[in-house]
Amino acid sequence: MPRHRRAALLATSTMVAATAVAGSLASDPRSSYYASLRKPSWTPPGSAFPLVWSALYTTIAATTGPTLAELREADTKTQDWEAAGYLCATTVNLALNAGWTWVFFRARNPGLSAAWAATLTLSSVGLVQRTFQVKMARGVALAPYAGWTAFATALSTAIWRMNR
Repeated sequence: MPRHRRAALLATSTMVAATAVAGSLASDPRSSYYASLRKPSWTPPGSAFPLVWSALYTTIAATTGPTLAELREADTKTQDWEAAGYLCATTVNLALNAGWTWVFFRARNPGLSAAWAATLTLSSVGLVQRTFQVKMARGVALAPYAGWTAFATALSTAIWRMNR
């Protein structure tokens, strides 16, 4: 594997792993705070979240790394800007991803977490679109991430409304 491909995979995998660790450090679905919240009937069981997120984080790393590497392979100024934009979009998305857990579980702010989740969803849709433009199969593989963040937005909004 060429060095630039390894570097892109390492960079995005490290960012995804850091996001997962940050999220797991902040989340506590067994906390008295979370247990005290009224939640809609369609709230998944607590055991579903780590399973879903593990699969999504794996997919994010598996799609963003090769996409970034492919963008970096071209020698044009346009591709350089596209690679930089893609890396920036990925970084912002993962920061939003990690931040939501801190806003919801640590700051205990359901209203802000609903708005944060909506912003994350928009960012995720944008990341899927950017990925799709480089390689359709990777964009399709990443699409469930945008779907899950949209679901998380609906769930966060419902929890906020039920508890204000």
